[in-house]
Amino acid sequence: MSDASTPSASITYDDFEKVDIRVGTIVSAEPFPEARKPAFRLLIDFGPEIGQKKSSAQITVRHSPDELVGRQVMAVVNFPPRQIGPMRSEVLTLGFPDADGHVVLAALSHPVPNGGRLF
Repeated sequence: MSDASTPSASITYDDFEKVDIRVGTIVSAEPFPEARKPAFRLLIDFGPEIGQKKSSAQITVRHSPDELVGRQVMAVVNFPPRQIGPMRSEVLTLGFPDADGHVVLAALSHPVPNGGRLF
């Protein structure tokens, strides 16, 4: 795996298509004190095809639970679930590091239907 500041090795379009990135709306966000690093426990609605999925997200510096509920986010939905403390994180919520290295959620410029796939 490469350092986050350097580009990764080239991939093919077929490789890109294997990563299933969908949009969903955060239904609930609460502190997750059992995580090793400060995180929130998110419940995200990806629409009727995928349903609601859980995610542990280390976004506590730039985001608060109150402002997260109702917000649309992007997540990888086809990674295997990962055990994070007592919770199984089912999707990887996407973000970028700011100048201080704190995660800022990837954002949409306009609302779209939940479950829409990135292409």
